[in-house]
Amino acid sequence: MITLQNLGFSYGDNKVLYEITTQFSPGEIVGIIGPSGAGKTTLLRILLGELQPTRGVITTSNGTNLSVGYVPQLDSGERTFPLTVEEMVLLGAASFSRKVPWFSRSEKREVAAILERLGVLQLKDNRLSELSGGQFQRALIARALMARPSLLLLDEPTSGIDLHTRQQVLDLVHELQSDGFTIILTTHDLNWVAAQLPRILCLNGTITGDGAPAEVLTPTVVHQTYGAQMDVIFHQGRPVVVDSVNQGGVQ
Repeated sequence: MITLQNLGFSYGDNKVLYEITTQFSPGEIVGIIGPSGAGKTTLLRILLGELQPTRGVITTSNGTNLSVGYVPQLDSGERTFPLTVEEMVLLGAASFSRKVPWFSRSEKREVAAILERLGVLQLKDNRLSELSGGQFQRALIARALMARPSLLLLDEPTSGIDLHTRQQVLDLVHELQSDGFTIILTTHDLNWVAAQLPRILCLNGTITGDGAPAEVLTPTVVHQTYGAQMDVIFHQGRPVVVDSVNQGGVQ
């Protein structure tokens, strides 16, 4: 679907990304992990088209622009807006090319169908301030789906929510993949989110690892990515990153 070749991006003299070469295939889920300041959100903004790389190229399989939906990090300030869930999701269909300033019945039916698909139709008339963190996350995803994207970008979708809700969001991501969406998400959570994804991309300015969690989450790659010495153990077939008891160096 998308190929990145020698991609780089700088804010002035500050080099944020360099030599990013990878590809994302249709219908896959990819988790991007790395420390704060590693360039994760910048890479999403490049894929979204908000930023232009300062070097390298991005190509798509058919040579045309992709339809991209974007779900930002949870923002408690946004939940103070005096909007209902339906009104916020309808904003996903808004554009400067609209001929009328109101939304059609067909658009409202589409909102209802998306909210039902995400299991929150009963909340469509609720104010944003009345939602839990998980419910608000689903509303944000619904807003992104109004753009009818083929590629869905999720920036820290499990940040700030409890473990039970985190698993619900992760289950929802897998459901969306089964519906045909290509999903790229960022996460700080190595052991709950990244370990359950089919593919992770480790990022710290450049790519330090790319592949299945069991193959990529090694002490060496974790050290290259986070600059910290950690051990990796396996629990029920999944890698778990823990504080290192080895003080002699990275294995």
